[in-house]
Amino acid sequence: MKVIIAAAGLSRRMNSKINKPYMLIKGRPILAYSLDILDAFPAVTDIVVVANSAEIEYCQEEVIQKYAYNKVRSVIPGGQERQDSVWAGLMALGDVEGWVAIHDGARPFLTASLLQELLLAAQSWGAAIPGLWARDTLKTVDSQGWVVNTLDRSQIMAVQTPQVFNLSMLINAYRMAYADGAYGTDDASIFERYGGRVKVVAGDPRNLKITTPEDLRVAGALL
Repeated sequence: MKVIIAAAGLSRRMNSKINKPYMLIKGRPILAYSLDILDAFPAVTDIVVVANSAEIEYCQEEVIQKYAYNKVRSVIPGGQERQDSVWAGLMALGDVEGWVAIHDGARPFLTASLLQELLLAAQSWGAAIPGLWARDTLKTVDSQGWVVNTLDRSQIMAVQTPQVFNLSMLINAYRMAYADGAYGTDDASIFERYGGRVKVVAGDPRNLKITTPEDLRVAGALL
C-alpha cells in the first residue's frame, strides 16, 4: 500500500506563522506522530508527503531526516486546493496499481489497528473510510441563522482519515472530476461520484484533526 500525506495547508484557523504539521506536541512535530505509524506498518511500501512549497526543505530536514523515516520517497509541493495537492501526490507515486491511503498531516493519533481495518475493508469493497456516528442533534441553518430543518443523526457520520482506495479507481475518479471541473471536500466524495461505493468502518474518537489552538491543547492532554 502506498500513502499520501496531505500537509500543504496554510493553517489559517490556528492564527500561527507555523503550519500545523510542524507545530510541536510534547516536543515533536504533529506530522511525526502519524509518520511513526505509517513508516512502521508492514503493508506500507511508499509514502509521499505533499507540503507547502516554502516548507519542503524544512519538512525533509526537520521531520523526515531527523526521525529517519525509511519509507518516505519524496516531499513534493502541493497545489491551490487540497484536491490539487492529493492529485500531485497521486502523480508522484509512479504507479496505478494496488492500494493508496490518503491521510491528513494534522491528524497525529492514527493507529495501526485502524489502518489495518481500513485496508482490509478497501480490499473487499474498493474504498474504505473511518467515520463516527453523530452524537449531537444536527440542523441545517440558513444565512440569517434560522433553522431550516433537523437532520436524522442516525444516518449521519463525521468522517476522518486515512481514507483507503483502489489506486487505479481513485486516479480515474480524479481525472473525471477534473474533466467536470468538480472539487470535493475529501477524497471519498470524489470516489463516491466517479468511482463507486465507499465502505465506512468505525473511526477512532481520538483520531482528531488539529484545526484550532484548542485542538492543540486537547492533543497535548491526550499524549
